[in-house]
Amino acid sequence: MFTRHLTLRFTGQFQRFQSTLLIAEHNNESLLPITQNALTAAKKLGGEVSVLVAGTKCGPIAEQIAKAEGLSKVLVAENDAFKGFTSENLTALIVAAQNQFKFTHIVAGASSFGKSLLPRVAAKLDVSPISDVIGIKSQNTFVRSIYAGNAIQTIEATDPVKILTVRGTSFEAAQLGSGSAPVEPIPVTDCDTQLTTFISQELSKSDRPELTGAKVVVSGGRGLKSGDNFKLLYDLADKLNAAVGASRAAVDAGYVPNDLQVGQTGKIVAPDLYIAVGISGAIQHLAGMKDSKTIVAINKDPEAPIFQVADYGLVADLFKAVPEMTQKL
Repeated sequence: MFTRHLTLRFTGQFQRFQSTLLIAEHNNESLLPITQNALTAAKKLGGEVSVLVAGTKCGPIAEQIAKAEGLSKVLVAENDAFKGFTSENLTALIVAAQNQFKFTHIVAGASSFGKSLLPRVAAKLDVSPISDVIGIKSQNTFVRSIYAGNAIQTIEATDPVKILTVRGTSFEAAQLGSGSAPVEPIPVTDCDTQLTTFISQELSKSDRPELTGAKVVVSGGRGLKSGDNFKLLYDLADKLNAAVGASRAAVDAGYVPNDLQVGQTGKIVAPDLYIAVGISGAIQHLAGMKDSKTIVAINKDPEAPIFQVADYGLVADLFKAVPEMTQKL
């Protein structure tokens, strides 16, 4: 009886020592949606959750995320060293924060930002990063997809600090409500590693929804035959207030820029409606969209693999079917 009492008490203390640092992804103007998905994952780990907001003019971002329920604190680092959000300088900041606060978990979204940043942090802390997490069973046990989504792996991590990138489409977005977490500045000394220098960036602007956050996505593949023919999809997308995506084959052929690529090496999407036009359904592409709630496929080849995951399939010439759909809408 005495031994059992001690075990239960120790377990309770261990739970209280759990603490997670979430790395906020933003553009100094607004919080990017994947941060809210990652916040839901961070809360599933239990214990205290803190958020790190780093940038050049990120005060408003910190105030925004502080409204989320259940946060312990929001750490803010404002400095020109974080201009352009270079991974080298942010890594130095996160390692310094870890040395100060001793978090048990460090979490970011599995975006280009998170995938570039957290493996560097893991290397500096001499632990193994766990990428593309789609489920959390406990503080030490995680579920991730492997082999382009064809297999699901459950792993148990024993490192003293767990470094996770989480797939945004696998977790609901946490709401920014009436929370009032304290906002605290943290030191930024020695964070300018001078390993890289941010020069400039060019951002493409569109009136259509952002691809990873859109409720409807219309994607085209090699079956469209040219970049000019993507206008068929743009017209349909405008009618549906949808984002436009593409398969890797269409991107590699030069039809559209690579920021439209959906797939294992592109963007992971899970909209309410995904319309695949002229896409055969290679494994690489399916890994990026098969979690969509409703999938519609249009392809003239009845044996195309895309029909195996589609909820609705139309075997037809896309050059006739898509204009007809657009006209009826």
